[in-house]
Amino acid sequence: MHPADIKLKALGSRLRAERLKRDETQSIFAARIGVSIPTLHKMEAGDPTVIIGSWSRALEILDRREDWDALLREDEDLFEKYERLHAPPPRRRASRRPS
Repeated sequence: MHPADIKLKALGSRLRAERLKRDETQSIFAARIGVSIPTLHKMEAGDPTVIIGSWSRALEILDRREDWDALLREDEDLFEKYERLHAPPPRRRASRRPS
């Protein structure tokens, strides 16, 4: 089995677990994300033919929008990170006290 297929099956299992944790039937959850019950079944089985828009709506319903940001996030420039971590703290001046 291809590693991507394994990841999709795990994703489908987590989707099913989230649905069950919310105590929703397949028909109710499918209606909430705007897909048919067979499509939801495919999602929960990790079928790679399900369009990404269905996954997007599912994450929206599960209040997991931030999970999209983890997909293909921008690589961090290690030089910029080093400079940020080792930069001297910004200088601050004391406030003027009235005499």
